[in-house]
Amino acid sequence: MEFELLHKDPQTQARAGKITLGHGVIETPIFMPVGTVASVKGVHQRELKDDINPDIILGNTYHLYLRPQMDVLEKAGGLHKFMNWDRNILTDSGGYQVYSLSANRKIKEEGVKFKSHIDGSYHVFTPENVMEIQRTIGADIIMAFDECTPYPCDYRYAQRSMHMTHRWLDRCIKHLDNLPFKYGYEQAFFPIVQGSTYKDLRQQSAEYIANANQPGNAIGGLSVGEPAEEMYAMTEVVTAILPEDKPRYLMGVGTPANILENIALGIDMFDCVMPTRNARNGMLFTANGTINIKNKKWEADFSPLDEMGHTFVDREYTKAYLRHLFAANEYLGKQIATIHNLGFYMWLVREARKHILAGDFREWKNKMVKQMDQRL
Repeated sequence: MEFELLHKDPQTQARAGKITLGHGVIETPIFMPVGTVASVKGVHQRELKDDINPDIILGNTYHLYLRPQMDVLEKAGGLHKFMNWDRNILTDSGGYQVYSLSANRKIKEEGVKFKSHIDGSYHVFTPENVMEIQRTIGADIIMAFDECTPYPCDYRYAQRSMHMTHRWLDRCIKHLDNLPFKYGYEQAFFPIVQGSTYKDLRQQSAEYIANANQPGNAIGGLSVGEPAEEMYAMTEVVTAILPEDKPRYLMGVGTPANILENIALGIDMFDCVMPTRNARNGMLFTANGTINIKNKKWEADFSPLDEMGHTFVDREYTKAYLRHLFAANEYLGKQIATIHNLGFYMWLVREARKHILAGDFREWKNKMVKQMDQRL
């Protein structure tokens, strides 16, 4: 993996860069649509590529391990070929899913024993076998196995968890050194900063992760219920320590405003289920605010879905029609809303990049955050 830092905003820590991987170039800052089970929910790959147009998407190790399972993916030649996606993919390690299964898992130094949400069978994830699973999946960027702590979190628990995450990181790196690549291209490995919302722990973890000297670095354990101000404070602490010459990935974030504020703090990469999940519930993000398309006020509004939108659905469908689809519980409504929201998120990060390069990012960001906070 190569990372080129092209420009830094003079008034914030925002950066414009370029990541080169086995399946193409990623222009940063970037948002990665979440394709948990080898599919961005409700979106055809053709729509994803031609209209939403991301440089990279995300898959999930936990879900892919359980279904379709590794033997199927290996026979297919990896996840790219299995889902017919010729651009970059990142896989998270399953640590967050294990965190969310708190009632059905046990964490020990060896790893995590968990119960499948599909059939109740028991499985064990260790730093070593998670590296093997991600080799088989074949993503371009793979993540360290970590523990994501909840919020709020007791200091001593957060400290113990952070140190275990660091020990797991060392085991990941050691095991990866002995694993050959499977599909003719290399994989970049990102370790993950933890430490909950404790400044001293975040500093310790950021220093440990920076010293691991891997191709990129991630920040985990945020966007798990803490106030946005605490998220921003922890991000600022960490980005001050992580090296400038490597991409920084803030995992699981977030709202459009969260993304812009964290870009201003020096983050390059984001993923979140919010644009797709909220779309399925009728919430549309726009540059002028948020639309609840289920509201009666849109019943006879025959204006385009989003006059400023950048996908075909914004031009071809009206607000009244989309409201009708939701009222009729027609799945096409969820698909249209999903394409719109993902298209908006991609526009947002690419517009941010333009303003970073132009040198007026801070003024634009402040205006956008205020506009997007409105309920339409």
